[in-house]
Amino acid sequence: MATASKAKKKTVRTASGLKRARQGIKENAHNSSLRSRLRTAIKAVRKAVSGGDKAAATATYQSAQQIIDSTADKKIVHKNKAARDKSRLVAAIKAMA
Repeated sequence: MATASKAKKKTVRTASGLKRARQGIKENAHNSSLRSRLRTAIKAVRKAVSGGDKAAATATYQSAQQIIDSTADKKIVHKNKAARDKSRLVAAIKAMA
């Protein structure tokens, strides 16, 4: 039973399978870059909030909101996670007052 956790990865042999494997690598790279862009945008807003400048935080949030929404529309992250992230960022900006 110990070998069950270390399942051997199957090699694709058909042409369509090879193509799907190639496409999967490209899609993974693209999705990873979008996910990274999302995280960077959220961190930028957090940094602006911790900096104490409400105007800068609000401006940064506006650009981050577009990135968060587009990432959710492309189903890179779940729509509820996107809503939760936006909600927490707005709450942090409002708490600055």
